[in-house]
Amino acid sequence: MDPAQNIGEAEIGGRNGNATVSENDAKENMDQIINSIHKTLVLLHQLHLSLSSSSSFTPSSQLLHLLPRLNSLVSELNTMSMLSEKCNIQIPLEVLSLIDDGKNPDEFTRDVLNSCIARNQVTKGKTDAFKDLRKQMLEELEETFPDEVDKYREIRATSAAEAKRLAQLQIVLPNGDAKVKSEL
Repeated sequence: MDPAQNIGEAEIGGRNGNATVSENDAKENMDQIINSIHKTLVLLHQLHLSLSSSSSFTPSSQLLHLLPRLNSLVSELNTMSMLSEKCNIQIPLEVLSLIDDGKNPDEFTRDVLNSCIARNQVTKGKTDAFKDLRKQMLEELEETFPDEVDKYREIRATSAAEAKRLAQLQIVLPNGDAKVKSEL
């Protein structure tokens, strides 16, 4: 796979547009797809056994056994294709590349988690440094300009109370967005 393709995500299945699918429907669709995959694997295994069991493959003798199995395989692949249209799964292209390279996709998950932890530690260090800087600056400013620092703290307390009041007016939606209540 071309590394330039790693920009986006691969999408398996179709889109439901604006229609919302309940969680139970999505789970049922996924279970149907998994069952279809299992049936397909069983059919492929049966075909493999049929072809490899006889040392001398004769088309006339095996034709009667192969045609129904091939027809059921095609039918199951068609079923799987139709079921996948109801399902919307996004898989990062890096995972598909790892699978193509014969590697374990869990390595991708582990690497992503480790990089997130490392970035989180760096960000926490920066945040702590800024907190310490702010504390030192306030201490030095308080020694030099005590009245101004008191006014600053009053303004900060007022703005914090206002921010808290505004936060109480918001409802957090399941997707993380905030819905603002209208004030009456």
